[in-house]
Amino acid sequence: MVSEGAAERRTGPLRVETALRTVTADPVSPHRVRRTLELALVFAGAALAAVYTPEPEAGLLCLAESAGVPRTLYGLRESYPLDGGSPAADAHRTGRPVWLRPQEVAEGAEARRMPARDVHLAALPVRDGAGGCLLAVSERPGGFDAEDRACLELVADAVALPAPTARAAGEELLAGGFSLAMDTGRVEVGDAILELFAMDRAEFDGRVETLLGLTVPEDLPSLMSVVEADHMSIGDRELEFRVLQPTGPPKWLRLNGRLLPGGDGRPARLEGTVADASTLRAEITDVARVQRLAAALATAGTVRDVSQAVVAALRGPLRADRIALAELENERLVVTVLDPPEPGSWPELWQLEWRGEWPDAPVRAMPTLAAALREGRARIWPAGTALEPALAEVGPGGLAVLPLSAGGRTAGACLIGWDEPHHFGPDERALLTASAGLAGQALMRAHAFDAEHELVGMLQRQLLPRRLPDLPGGFAVARYLPATAGLEVGGDWYDVIPMPDHHVALVIGDVQGHSAAAATLMGQMRTALRAYAAEGHPPDVVVSHANRLLMELETDLFVTCCYVEVDMEDGTAWCVRAGHPPPVLRHPDGPAEVADADGGPPLGVLTQAEFPMTSLRLTPGAVLALTTDGLVESADLDIGAGLDRLARELSAADPAQLGLVADALLDGAHRGDDIALLLLRYDGMAVKPRREGWTVWRVPEAARHARRFTRRSLRAWGVADTAMDAVLLVVSELVTNALVHTDGPVRLDLTLIDRRLRAAVTDASPRTPVKPTDPGWEATGGRGILLVEAVSDTWGTVPVSGGKQVWSELLLQEQR
Repeated sequence: MVSEGAAERRTGPLRVETALRTVTADPVSPHRVRRTLELALVFAGAALAAVYTPEPEAGLLCLAESAGVPRTLYGLRESYPLDGGSPAADAHRTGRPVWLRPQEVAEGAEARRMPARDVHLAALPVRDGAGGCLLAVSERPGGFDAEDRACLELVADAVALPAPTARAAGEELLAGGFSLAMDTGRVEVGDAILELFAMDRAEFDGRVETLLGLTVPEDLPSLMSVVEADHMSIGDRELEFRVLQPTGPPKWLRLNGRLLPGGDGRPARLEGTVADASTLRAEITDVARVQRLAAALATAGTVRDVSQAVVAALRGPLRADRIALAELENERLVVTVLDPPEPGSWPELWQLEWRGEWPDAPVRAMPTLAAALREGRARIWPAGTALEPALAEVGPGGLAVLPLSAGGRTAGACLIGWDEPHHFGPDERALLTASAGLAGQALMRAHAFDAEHELVGMLQRQLLPRRLPDLPGGFAVARYLPATAGLEVGGDWYDVIPMPDHHVALVIGDVQGHSAAAATLMGQMRTALRAYAAEGHPPDVVVSHANRLLMELETDLFVTCCYVEVDMEDGTAWCVRAGHPPPVLRHPDGPAEVADADGGPPLGVLTQAEFPMTSLRLTPGAVLALTTDGLVESADLDIGAGLDRLARELSAADPAQLGLVADALLDGAHRGDDIALLLLRYDGMAVKPRREGWTVWRVPEAARHARRFTRRSLRAWGVADTAMDAVLLVVSELVTNALVHTDGPVRLDLTLIDRRLRAAVTDASPRTPVKPTDPGWEATGGRGILLVEAVSDTWGTVPVSGGKQVWSELLLQEQR
């Protein structure tokens, strides 16, 4: 026998009437309105239901209560003008319901605030009490059918709120009530609240800060978001917090409040009640479970978060023996959460398809499940139903399959199984149907979240170096960890920049904030620092140029960075900090210390900023660590203590395996912010290069003098005469080009390491030499660069402090 949860809605209006009589039996219950709205979720298939009441003095319809997913997901406002053209205002003015299909929603004035997916919107007048309207949203393809509309009309008739008037002066508060003046912070409280706070009336001074001081510190941020007027959001109620007790553990309290606007000289006030939460938690109904599931799904970001929220909400109340949440991907059921997680608790076919931690079950092996997914309706099979083994072993005492659908597409399925025969009552079936709808919508959002998260990660990887260069006399590794909270791409970056003469620049930085603008600026700053470093500027000039560029970009963001230039030949280094944490240096014998490096302000703050340089000394075996503040600072960790901890951990590490050291330093790191980490192990160069330099005189015989200097230097280095011809030709051509085509000083530098010789000529002109494409036989010049290219193993040109350097490298074949 096959039963469908959706079939229960055929008698929806009758069941709503019965449920409304129960919910509205106590007209003074603080939860009456919320529970009334929850009936729209269960019986009308709404994803969100909200009631708005008029505030005539402000000329607005204001949100009084809501249930389901957060209203911001559908672009619903906290208030609408009473004389405006919104569906809420139309329903309130005309007294007639407004039913909008997705196309009509998209054509409305509020379309830009609505989600891209198709939604149906209903606005129904509230005729009793303070008036107003009921708004409901559905993501089901068919929207609200006739029975759904009948159910919503019954809910609208029962959801009436009393007129929102402030308590009259001198009127006595309820025992558990309070009234807070938002301008002064003075609060009136009933005797029951003082008893909950373990305070006598004579001890209370009427200040809200006095009560806040008795709460658990960790709960203060959420409480402040309620008692501060700028943050108060109408409809944010049922806030639970803990209050300290003279003895024993803290007590859980629940606050229900509503902001009443001021007027006629009266301040805005927050009025409500505070009660002992332990007396409220035992009262859990199926409607409350749906509401709690909706609240949990509203904060679930990833597919796995959605799955875990559904398992936590359903398995216990349903007393199920196992529950599985799965995504539908290319006709395969990819399970994201199993409870219990042990493979032995699940069908043999699933165990055969096990992939690491979770199974990958083929839908084609379970045709009954495939049919349920195609139909998109909740289905229930009681004990004894003949099913394929892959399903029968999930629930031999009863099996429920909930297709998780939204927007006309099935995103996954929830399988709930019992070992002992299980009876499915009407309320339980309604719970399953409502839960499936909420979970399907949340799963679709999570799919988009995961896709965007992957896109963000790909963008971040593209902006960071794909690999670090090989370094002479050292080894560098880097790690990047994005924050786990939120999707926005961060602005942390690192770079390793090879430079001439065996110098290398290490850069690490952090752009303020997490946004596409921060990522874009990060890419610009990384490129700018690399370009300034390639020009041959000293570290302080490189950072100053980057600061000037950032000021000219006129962005509101600032950037911190740490720039260290290391001479890999002798181990000297120069460090420049711009508002960034200093590096940590581990000495070869083990001790590590935070470098005492002077620092300047962050980039982009001051136009005429000073960025002092600090010298560092590296000996072979030393490790230099640069990091962003995400690793060394958090809400619970001061940056100074974080740097000291990093130094201790680096001191205890084995630098021989630098990659393992980096992984260990990041193990257990707080993931509230992005983290970039750059490590350099300085080994020292096994063979030190030999260097000689010559300032070329501007005399007719300058080329001959340069060749003589070159020959004398090579002979001193033990280079045979037979290996000099190509070198002398290159030197002659480079020096001649510099003298003929530029003005100012010219310098020749020779460097020999192993058998590779580098000849470099520096002049004052930034103009790069042009290689002729096809010089004619009658041309009197232009062949020098062609000769250099033909003779050299490699050659090139780099900008150097307003001029350029043309260089050539040759591999000497013979050496004494």
